[in-house]
Parts: sequence; C-alpha cells; structure tokens
Amino acid sequence: MSFIHLRVASAFSMKYGTTQPDDLVERARQHGAPALALTDRASLSGAIRFTKACVAHGVAPIIGINLPIEVTPKDKNYPRVTVLAHGDGGWPHLVRFLTGLHMNKGDGELRITTDLLEKFSVHSTQLHLLHGPQSPLSYELAAHRADKALDLFNLTREFFADHAIECVSHLIAGNGPGSTAHAARSLIFARDHDIDAVITNAVRMRDPSDGPIADLLDCARQLVPLDYRHIERRNNQAYLKNSDEMTQVATEIARAAGEGTPRALLKTTREWAERALLSPQRDIGLGGIHLPEPHIVGATSQSSMRTLLRSRVEAGIHQRYSANKDVKAARIRLDDELAIVASLGYESYFLTVADIAQMARDKGIRVAARGSGAGSLICHLLGISGVDPMRHGLLMERFCSPLRAALPDIDIDVESDRRLEIYEMVFSRYGSPSLHLPGAISRAATVAMFDTYRARHAIRDTGAALGLPAAEIDLLAKAMPHVRARNIQAVLQSLPELKTLNTSAPLMAMTVSLAQELDGLPRHLAMHPCAVVLSDGGLLDRIPLHINAGGYPMVEFDKDDVEDIGLLKLDILGVRMQSTLAYAVSEIEKIEEKKIDLDAISLDDEKTYQLIQSTRTLGIFQIESPGQRELVGKLNPRTFNDLIIDISLFRPGPVKSDMISPFLHSRHGFTAADVIHPDLAPILAETEGVVVFHEQVISIIATMTGISLASADEKRRGLGDKQSQQEICDWFFPAATQKGYPLDAITKVWEILRAFASFGFCKAHAAAFALPTYQSAWLKTHYPAEFIAGVLTHDPGMYPRRLILDEARQMGITLAPLDVNKSDASYRVERGDGKKSIRIALSSITGISDHEITSIMQARPYVDMADFVARSGASTPITKSLILTGGFDELHSLRTGDINHRDLLLHLSDIEKSHSVKSIKKGTSGAQMTFGFTPPALISSGLPNITTNERVRHEVQRLGMDITHHMLEFYAPFLNAIGAVRSCDLLAQRSGSDLLVAGVKVALQTPPIRSGRRVIFLTLDDGYGCSDSTFFSDVQSSSAGLLYSTSLILVRGVTRRTGDRGISIRATGAWDLSEAYGKWQSSKVAI
Repeated sequence: MSFIHLRVASAFSMKYGTTQPDDLVERARQHGAPALALTDRASLSGAIRFTKACVAHGVAPIIGINLPIEVTPKDKNYPRVTVLAHGDGGWPHLVRFLTGLHMNKGDGELRITTDLLEKFSVHSTQLHLLHGPQSPLSYELAAHRADKALDLFNLTREFFADHAIECVSHLIAGNGPGSTAHAARSLIFARDHDIDAVITNAVRMRDPSDGPIADLLDCARQLVPLDYRHIERRNNQAYLKNSDEMTQVATEIARAAGEGTPRALLKTTREWAERALLSPQRDIGLGGIHLPEPHIVGATSQSSMRTLLRSRVEAGIHQRYSANKDVKAARIRLDDELAIVASLGYESYFLTVADIAQMARDKGIRVAARGSGAGSLICHLLGISGVDPMRHGLLMERFCSPLRAALPDIDIDVESDRRLEIYEMVFSRYGSPSLHLPGAISRAATVAMFDTYRARHAIRDTGAALGLPAAEIDLLAKAMPHVRARNIQAVLQSLPELKTLNTSAPLMAMTVSLAQELDGLPRHLAMHPCAVVLSDGGLLDRIPLHINAGGYPMVEFDKDDVEDIGLLKLDILGVRMQSTLAYAVSEIEKIEEKKIDLDAISLDDEKTYQLIQSTRTLGIFQIESPGQRELVGKLNPRTFNDLIIDISLFRPGPVKSDMISPFLHSRHGFTAADVIHPDLAPILAETEGVVVFHEQVISIIATMTGISLASADEKRRGLGDKQSQQEICDWFFPAATQKGYPLDAITKVWEILRAFASFGFCKAHAAAFALPTYQSAWLKTHYPAEFIAGVLTHDPGMYPRRLILDEARQMGITLAPLDVNKSDASYRVERGDGKKSIRIALSSITGISDHEITSIMQARPYVDMADFVARSGASTPITKSLILTGGFDELHSLRTGDINHRDLLLHLSDIEKSHSVKSIKKGTSGAQMTFGFTPPALISSGLPNITTNERVRHEVQRLGMDITHHMLEFYAPFLNAIGAVRSCDLLAQRSGSDLLVAGVKVALQTPPIRSGRRVIFLTLDDGYGCSDSTFFSDVQSSSAGLLYSTSLILVRGVTRRTGDRGISIRATGAWDLSEAYGKWQSSKVAI
C-alpha cells in the first residue's frame, strides 16, 4: 500500500520550504502515492497551485496549515501544530478559521490562542489537529513530562473534531524531537491515552540534496548568518520519501515503542489521509464561477438582471449613435453580444464593473477601460470603455465567447492619485466591516502577488547568510540587471562591465551558485498593485483573507489563482497619465474658464496629428520613448487608426519578428500591399496587407473556413502551442480547401498564421491605449502649458522633470521660479502679459515634507524672510534650499542688486540666532514676539553673489532640475571647439555622417530585440532637444560601465536616417563629458 504524506511544506511556506508545489506533486506521483498533503506554514497561498498540480498528475489533494500556537503564557518561540481540513466540507471551515486568526492578530504574530479557539470554535470543531514534534505536547514529552503533555492536550481537545499524535523520526541522534526515541515516546503516549497516532516525515525538501537551500532559507527568514544555532535541520532526512523508506522509518519507530509491527501506525495514517481527501471541484472550487448576486446590482433574479442589462445598454445606443444606419448596426451587434452574455450568465459581471466605473465618475475621477474589454459594445454602451468597437473594427469574441472557460477580464485605468478613493468605494459597497467576527459576509478583497527570488534579492540573501562582506554583496547585487536568479552566472559571463568582478573566489563562487538555486521561490506575499477580487456572499468560504500593509482585506491567492476558482478579478490601475489629463483639464478650467470634456473631443484634429508627426512627443502617453519617436516619424500617423497600428507594432513581439519594416514599406509605396486573396482585402487593407492584430487572425480563420468568430478565436489561441498548432494545421488546410481557396493562398496564409503566435497584438488593447495617447497629444497641441503642468505634477512618463521643463522652454512657455508667496504644492499655470507660464512647485524641493508644504501655504503671505522663518514651519535646510533656488528673490527684490543670495544666507543665520525665533519655536505667539523683539536687519554684506554655475548646481542638487540655465551651457565652448552637433541640427545631417553629440542622460534602456543580444539605447538632452544613440555589443565593453555610472556624456557615432523625421546614432564610443572638458581646459592652460 502506497504511503500518503500528511505534512508537507512547499516553497509557499515563505523562506522555509525548498520546493514548488508542482514539483512535490510530480515526485509523489513518481512514488505512486494516490494523495499528498500540503501543510504550509501559516498560509494557504500555495493551495490553488497545489490543487491544480494534483489534478494534472492524478493525485488527490489534502490541505492543511501549520500554525503557531500559544496555549500557555510562557510560550515565547511559539510551538506549532498542524490543522487539516477533512473531506466532508472541511475546506470552508479551514479558510474561515485562518481568516479569523489573521483578522484578530492585531500587531502580533499570527497564532492560535485559546481565546480565538473559543471565538471560532464553530470552525475549529470541524477541523483535525496534528500534534507534531514542534507542538507544546511534544516538548513536554521530550522532557519526560507525560502528565503535563496530557494537560496541554486536554486544553485543545474540545476545540477540534479529532486529534492525532504525529510521530516523526529524522533519524537524529539523542532523545529530542526528530529522533526515533522521541517518535517512539510520542507513539507510546498516544497508545496510553487512546489517541490516534500517525507517521509523517515533516517534509520541507523534495530531495536530500536540497539541504543547503533549507539552511539558506532559515537564515534569510531570521536575518542571521549561517550558523548551526540558526538552522533547523540536523541532517537531510526531511525530504519526500517513498513508501519503502517511510515503511522502514515506521518500523523503527514501532519497534522502539515496543510494537512488533508498524501496521497499526501505517493503517491509522492511511485512514486519516482518506478522511482528509478534498475534491478539487466541489471543495476547492476549481472551474466554478461566483459573481455578485442579483440584489447587489439592483435586480431580483437572473432574468431581471438580464432585463436590467438590456435596458441600460439600449439607453446607451441613443446616447452614442444618431444616424439610423449606425443605430441599426449597433442593435444587431448588441443582440449578438447580449446572447453571448446570457448564455454564460455574465450579466452580473458587466453590471458590477459598470457600477464601479460609475461610482468613480460620480466622484469626478477619470475612468478608462484597457484590454480586450474595449472590444465589447456592451462595455462601450455601459460607459466602461470610451472606445467605439464598431468604428474601429474590434471583436467581442476576442474578449468573451461561449467557448472560453475563463472569465473575461476587464481592466479600468483611473487617476493614480485617486485610486485608493475607488478602493474605499468598492469595499464600502461590496466589503464587510466585521471580518474579525465569525460568520462575516464579504464580496470584495484585494488580490495578492508573490514576490519571488530574482537575481538581486537572491544575491543579497545568500551573501548575507554566507557572511560575504556587505560592500561585495552590494557591488554584485547592484551590478545585476533585473533577471531571474538562475541566470546570474550567464549574466556575469555575458555582460562586459561585470567581467571585471572577481567571482572565482570560493566564497563569492558559492554565493553565486546557491543564489541561483533560489530562483523563483516565493519571498513574501504582497498586495497586487491594482487587482481587486469580487464574488458572491460565499467569498469567505472559498478564500482566506488577511489585512495587508495598506489596511485593506487581501486574499492569499494571486490573480491566476482567483481566476482558477471563478472569481471576478477587476484590475483598477492607477495611471499617472489619467491624473495628468484630469489635472490639465482643471488648469484649463481655472485659466480659460472653460470646461473640456476630453472623452467628447473629435478624434480627427489635424493639428494634433501634425504634432505627433513632428516627433515632439515628450510627455505624450505611449509614444514618447526613443523607439516610438522614431516609429511615429516613419509611420506619420494621420488618423486614430494609425495610432492604434503604431501602438500595436511597437511591442516586443512585433519588434522581434520585424513586422514593422514590411508594414512601412507597403505604407510608403516601396512594396505593394499583398492581401493574398480578394476575400481577405477588407481584413488586411488597414494594415497594408500585413497581419498585425489578433482580430485579423480571427477574421481570416473565420472567413477561410466558415467557422464562427468564437471558434476562430479558440484556434488563434491554439497557435501559441506547438502541438495544438499542428492539429490546427491539419484542420485548416482541408477546411479552407473545402471553401474553395487555392492551395497557394492557403499555404501562404498558414505560414502567416503559424508565425503570428510570436508577434501578434490585440487591437482592442491598442485602441484602449490609443485613446489617452490622442487625448494627451490633443492637450499638448492646444493647451501646452496646462498639459506640461500636469506632466510635471504627476510625472507619468519615462523622462525626468528636467527634460519636460526643457520641452516647455522650446515650446515658448515661460518657467516662473520658486516663490514662497506664489508656488503651490503642484505646478500651476499662471497668466500674465497675455502669456502663460508654469510656476515651479514647492514639492520639487528635495526633502520637503507634505506637512511643510501645507504649513508654508497656509501662513502666506509673507512680508520678509524673518516673517517666513517665524510662521511657515519650514525647517532650516528647506529654507536654505528656497534661498539658493530663488524662492525669496521676488520677496526681497534681488534683481535690484542691493542684496544677493549670500546676504540672505547670512540673514537666515542671524534670524536663527535671534531670541525672537527661539521664542516662537518654544510656543510664544507671534504678537508677543513682535511686541518684545525685533528681527535682525537685512543688510548687504559686500560678498559677491553666487555664480551662475553655482546657481544651476544648487538647482540640480536641491530641485533635481536646472531651471535658470541648461547644464550643457557651461560646456558650450568645448563642444563648439570639437564640433559637437546640437540635437536640433541632427535632421540636417546626412545618413552615415560621423559626428559627436553630448548631453545629460535622461533615459537608458535595454529592451528585448530580435537577436537576443543586449542593445543599450541612450537618450541625451542638450537643451535643444533629444538625441538617441544605440550601443551594440561591439562598443559595450568600453562604454557600458560609463553609461550606467555617468550623467553627462559625450558620444561619437554614425547617423542613421529613417524617414523625414527619424534619425538615430549608432555609437562608436562614449566619454565622461566632465572629464573630457577638464582635459581640454588643461590643454588650453598648458598651451
């Protein structure tokens, strides 16, 4: 009879177990085990993955939790017990029991207490308890105090449905837990008191060779160096043993306990396992669907929900369409979509998402849909999505169809700075304030995500455990790109700047080797940045919750897990661009006294497309990167659909598959568009005969074979799997032939479909992205000051603020300096002399707190610096920063030249020393202070003012940007002497020209490319615009280290023209601009 392990810890016992659940289940199947338990420490986060693995391998799941327990006040390092769910409805009780412990732990460690056992006895009495070698009972047995062990056992006896003594022998020498003698003593105790006894191996490893990883995890968990005192294991026996090995251990335990045979022990173990078997579908809920009930969305039944959904979308038709033909077409498509929704029972899904979107809009928060949900007319009519799927040829079947088992996925973008307001609304409507009580009902929670070991964290934890010097750990970790831990050695060998690191030293080599073994193991549970799960009232019966760091209830499962058990996952993404758009609209309303509805603007504004075509797209959503600026310069977008195509092409798949070049060649007439067959012309015309979108593949398959769009989408999905691809090929050729298509056309189409799996993109995704892209471009075109103020305030893009300020200058927008009486918390637009300017924000000062900003603004206006120091609440370092960056220039009329910044610094020192300030800081009121003392006078000291160079240096250090002058101005003589080309003059250079460019590094990227080799893309700002340079592998050995460590860079390279507006530089060398300038200065002096 095969042995069934009842206590197994996987990698989801964070920093304890060494093996992923799937690998454990696979090993159990290899051993011939019919079932396997997962009993992770204080967590059920691996339960869904474990259950899916069990289904895949034909192994029955058993699930429990290993928990700390405090039964006496003396317990400090809490002992542990294992709680198992029984197979007759035990899973909901296990889930609710764990939720109850989490919700009542306060700020302490999660643990079982007698008070909580009494409070949640309705659940605990439906669970089984294993008293293992780390239990309170076990420690008393180790001390030969069987009477006290029985007393402890009796404390928990009535709170659980059944108990068993867990006998564990890791063949450790001596009499303590883990030894055969202790296991025998546990068995004798069980027999003496008529308690069931079971045998487990307290598994935490798959193989004996995993021992070093277990030790490493013990140290990482406790934040201590590797030492015998800090590790749990005493040998390598805590692995997943096979039946023969466990029978041998059972025999040793039984004989040591005076029993002639282990049969009774093994039989009881088997009986306990069979009582705990769970059904993946009935108990865990795999394959089910659980949506909010009808009354939650304002209906009384499923049929009334269907009626409600139809009435709401019918109303949306008349709001969105006016022409008769459009209304007719919309009704036909709507009937089809509603039929799909009705067949799936998803009415609640759409109404719930629409409800949340409307709640946000009612609060004045911008909402926009993203993802394939933009392909649904229902989403458009309900106001979830602003993209018209009929106008842009989007398909409902790409988003939702009767043939797809998984729930559709609607994501909504909201203003990033107001995302938590939506969370509050969601939990107020769908959550519960009484999660700490038994019987609570909730329908909402945030979703977890697993932070897993990647290269940097693996090196840090491994190095710390092995005692590697902190400086070496830091050097190695920071040198690592963001790659998987298993690739550390490969990265060290492939990146030229890392080859200088001495990794051959024994300790360093061991660190690298062990760090790679941590690859993919979960480190801790964190809140997903945007996902919320919604369910019916049975949520707490299916999924455990706890309170995350943000104070919101959070499930212990990740986004894939919640979808596997049929819960509605809604991604509420905080998007800074949405905040930028909202901010710009509010500034327009304040300055222009007009209200702009961005969702109602025309999508064919000629000036907007002219701006995009000019490639001056800094700050614009999705199209501001160097690669995108080059692409829009070549593509020359003229319509909204062109933007959709542009966004679709600039994705890793299309870029690696080189789909951009064929499209551009056809678009610009270098090659004729090949639509293959006249029937496909309507499908391929918009993309010049090049297949770009998923929707095109769906339509091509449906057209050539006669199947439905839903069936065609299933075929499209199968193209990504090699085995399925062959099956589809065997079906496609006969089906297309039967429809009358010639073999050459079928063959050509199939080659496209076969290759498409690696480079396609969903048009609905791109259309959803294109809308804020166009809206941001429209604002930059017509209201540039307000838009750039929004960009500076919410920082939505990839570039630093200093580059956006430079863009503002080039657009003729004045930058108003910091001013203690005028600057706001954010960047504000001001109008004066018929021109607009952007006032630098107080929040731009490095180190300033929100409290200081609020205090400064509330105490305004100030009459002089002494008044500011006395009443503003600003710290001395912040006041100095304000002086050195112009915050008092207007208040003290520094332009007259009577006093300067050095005088203000001396005056601040005098004020700080004066008794008046000391009094106010002790709590004396302003009136008393003024009555008794006079602030020191501000007089000229005769000292020279700070130089322009010093002023800019202070701006960079204290504000992070150069406002009064661009940093490169100080290098102008040198750059002119060596013939460096300004970025604004690059378009005048011929392709293949050898030249020099210089600037401040504003972006450094290493995106995936077709060859798989690393290519570094560098963007420099020289005050006249941006230059983009590409560093291939042949120059990285001499340049890569410099690029990552230096901000002022001089680059030599060869130009490459790509269309009228596209130009880039293939770098052949790079230097530190400051060093080059210093050598030039020295050479001048020498001459």
